[in-house]
Amino acid sequence: MGTFYTIKFISRNKESLSLWKNKVDTRLKEVNKKLSMYDPKSEISLFNSHEINKPVNISLDFFSILLTAKEIYHLTGGSWDGTVKPLVDLWGFGTKKRTGNVPGADTIRQVLSETGFNHISLKKPHTIVKQKSVTLDLGSIAKGYGVDAIAKLFTSSGIHDVLVEIGGELYASGKNLNGQSWSVGISRPDKNYAHQGLYKIIRLNNQAIATSGNYRNFFEADGKTFSHIIDPKTGYPATSQIVSASVISKDCTFADGLATALMIMDIQEGLKLVNRLGQTECLIIQKKGQTLVTHASENFDDFLVP
Repeated sequence: MGTFYTIKFISRNKESLSLWKNKVDTRLKEVNKKLSMYDPKSEISLFNSHEINKPVNISLDFFSILLTAKEIYHLTGGSWDGTVKPLVDLWGFGTKKRTGNVPGADTIRQVLSETGFNHISLKKPHTIVKQKSVTLDLGSIAKGYGVDAIAKLFTSSGIHDVLVEIGGELYASGKNLNGQSWSVGISRPDKNYAHQGLYKIIRLNNQAIATSGNYRNFFEADGKTFSHIIDPKTGYPATSQIVSASVISKDCTFADGLATALMIMDIQEGLKLVNRLGQTECLIIQKKGQTLVTHASENFDDFLVP
C-alpha cells in the first residue's frame, strides 16, 4: 500500500510479537494482492482487463469492499466514484507519470465518459459484471479496508483492546493501558510538515476514523493549485476551500470513502448527509485566507478530548 502501519494491543495472555507481525503482514499481502493497482496480476487489475458483460467470480475481500463502495456512491450522489482512475491518471495522480500540465476541456470530457460506478453490477454470492469499459480503482478506501481486516484479525482471536493504524487511518477497539478509550489525533491541514502538529484529539471506542486532505498531494500550474482529489461529476480536481475532512464511523472502509466524498461535496450538503447517518460523525476543515474554519456534525464534539 506504499505506507506504514502501527498496531498497539493489550492481551492478558503472553503473545509472540514476531508471530503477530507475520500474521499482520500475511493478511495485508492478501488484501494488497486483491486491491493493488500497481500489481498487474492483482484481482482488481485482472477485472479491469476483463471483457464487458461477462460475470466474474471474485473473492470475499473484493466483493465486501465493493459493497461498501456501492453504498458510498449512492449515499453521496456520485461524489465518490471508484471508477475515476482514468481521470486520476489524466491529471497525473495515478499510476502514470505526472506531466505537470493541465488537461484540455475536450480531453477531460472524453475521459469522463469512460467512468461511472453505476456501470458495475454486484451479484451474490460473489460475482460482478461491468456493462461498460470502466476501470476500478479503490485506492481511496483500500487503506480503510486494510485497517478493518487487521482489526478483525485481532478481535476474532480474542484480543479486543487494540488500536490499528495504516497510513493515518485508524480503528480503535476496547481500552488503552489506562483503562480509557483510545486517544487519536487529527492532523492540522498544513502543507508545511514541520509545523503541521495536531489540530484535534478525540477518543474512540469500537470505532474508526479516516481523514482525507488536499494539502499533501497536489501540483501547481499557471498560478493555480490542483489537488489529487478528482470530482467524479466534473472531471476536474475539487475546487472548494475544504482542506481536510475526517469521518468517524463503525468501520474504516466506510469512513475512508465518505471522507473523500466530503472533500468534494458542498459543506452543508455533506453535514446534512452525515447528520442523518447512524453511528457517523465528521469534522470538515475549510481554509479562508490564512484562517482555518471548522464545520462539525451534530455530535462530533462528544468525541473531543477537552
